[in-house]
Amino acid sequence: MLEINALSYWEKETYINHTDFLVIGSGIVGLSTAIHIKERNPSKKVTVLERGYLPTGASTKNAGFACIGSPSELLADLEKQSEEIVFDTVQKRWQGLNYLRELLGDEAIEYKEFGSYELFTTAQEASYQACLKRIDYLNSKLNPITGIQKVFLAASKICKSAEFNNFKYAIKHAAEGQINTGKMMAALLKLAQSKGIHILNGIEAKEIQNQKLLTNIGSFKFNKLAVCTNGFAKTLLPKEDVSPARAQVLVTSPIENLPFLGIYHFDEGYYYFRNIGNRVLFGGGRNLDIKGETTTKLETTEQITDHLEKILRENILPNCEFTIEYKWAGTMGVGKSKSPIIKKLSEHVYCGVRLGGMGVAIGTLVGKELAYQLH
Repeated sequence: MLEINALSYWEKETYINHTDFLVIGSGIVGLSTAIHIKERNPSKKVTVLERGYLPTGASTKNAGFACIGSPSELLADLEKQSEEIVFDTVQKRWQGLNYLRELLGDEAIEYKEFGSYELFTTAQEASYQACLKRIDYLNSKLNPITGIQKVFLAASKICKSAEFNNFKYAIKHAAEGQINTGKMMAALLKLAQSKGIHILNGIEAKEIQNQKLLTNIGSFKFNKLAVCTNGFAKTLLPKEDVSPARAQVLVTSPIENLPFLGIYHFDEGYYYFRNIGNRVLFGGGRNLDIKGETTTKLETTEQITDHLEKILRENILPNCEFTIEYKWAGTMGVGKSKSPIIKKLSEHVYCGVRLGGMGVAIGTLVGKELAYQLH
């Protein structure tokens, strides 16, 4: 790839020089940030840098879950954080999900409200009962956020009708849905380009020096900079509480007469699956090796994928013939808190990172809020 010094006058003037707002990362947050900056500053030059030929982290690699949190996950969060922080984060997810739908339209992202379920095995009956005991409390907290009277309902019949093995109990979630991740990102990209935002791929940010960003092809000068690299943010923001969290995913071959639709979680959200048409996407297992999965390497490992396939064959699709046709890994941004970091770091540098594995729901809202800080 040519370095900046080797570019022509036309290339430099059009794409490189006189950058008012520079955004690092062309994922959900990066593109959303750029879109809202341009709407607030239509005459300003907004440029997005992306190190991959596609968004590299999680935006094109996530499972397409439009989620705000399962019962056991929320109860686990409440043991670590205050009620105010937990439900404020849930509210941001709900607002973000609805804003994503408003910004791009349900058809463009293939949003479907098949509902979701949290599943529990026979051995997890105690966890299920603990959730049931607090289901009225959770519903009382989520009702003013979602407008749904009973977000959570016991719905264990799904375990039999879906032909699951070993899963005995279930709680239905009325506020969740699913999207087509690829179409969502294509729609965001199209919207950004329609507003005159420049998106440059194959450029990796290395270091921020005052109002200059060092990259693999040379340096970019800017007036204001927004770091939107989520799970990869530690390189540029070593002091911030955000670390990479790899997530591995499998997708099956098409399955005739697939016995279920919708999205499903178990083990406090560490495992998740859904239908993609008549295929099944299954991901998770990060809790098998938290230390090993704290990485930005976009590689699958046999330890995780073999485990996922075993659960698929024995518990999720015990009566179906299928092969695994796709495997991949993405990188989320996590920290001690699940609240996103949206803040001013210095006079010219800002960030919107740490989406806590809920990028689909919260990403566009983070971008919007970050853009309002850049002025």
